[in-house]
Amino acid sequence: MLKIIAARFRQGFRTAPYPKTAPSLPDRFRGKPIIDSSRCPDDCRRCVEACPTEALRKTGDSLQMDLGRCLFCADCEKICPSHAVSFSKDHRLAVRSRKDLILTGEPLRLADALDGKMRRLFGRSLKLRQVSAGGCNACEADVNVLNTLVFDLGRFGIQFVASPRHADGLLITGPVTQNMDLALRKTFEALPSPAVVIAVGSCAISGGPFIGHPEIAGCPEKNIPIDLFIPGCPPHPYTILDGLLRLLDRLESSSKK
Repeated sequence: MLKIIAARFRQGFRTAPYPKTAPSLPDRFRGKPIIDSSRCPDDCRRCVEACPTEALRKTGDSLQMDLGRCLFCADCEKICPSHAVSFSKDHRLAVRSRKDLILTGEPLRLADALDGKMRRLFGRSLKLRQVSAGGCNACEADVNVLNTLVFDLGRFGIQFVASPRHADGLLITGPVTQNMDLALRKTFEALPSPAVVIAVGSCAISGGPFIGHPEIAGCPEKNIPIDLFIPGCPPHPYTILDGLLRLLDRLESSSKK
């Protein structure tokens, strides 16, 4: 018993101080893309042709990226001879509207908090039912790790529950396969009203690498109103946590910028 207590003292406090301080991210982390159309030659489309999900488009002199389709594979950055596309270390990617995921070089419009009534209902306690609608388990793993002592999601009043009847909202991962389409819609219908819906990962937002496949039912936004989009493949746990805290207006003022 004494050895266990001594080991615990050696380990110290393990929960990350985020959001009071900036998160510690690995060197290979790829965050918000940076687009500089002024660097892009008129006749060059190499980055557009390299993108596996057609997330990049070029119209005239303007280059834009759909973060809802982007896999953060960085093929565009590697092949671009003029460095018109690059990836920063900025983990903040969550937005409230699908159109806000279209990146053109302007600052990304990050997610606003829920309106007053919804924030009063869920601002201090949010129970979520998570549905993997055919995912590869990457986004699911990064959602699950938020429950560990490093992130300690429960300290913000956010918890995952087993039944949609006990939930305040729905968190969707995966590209929504034909087999999961009905189950997802039934889960949403079982939620008490009002409810929030969160799409995590490129697959849940657009279909990701499976866009256009006959076994994919399509973006859940067609049938389910989505309140928060968190892009990535998969999004980092800090990216997911940042989006959830923005939705609930639980970030420190210095972290909102």
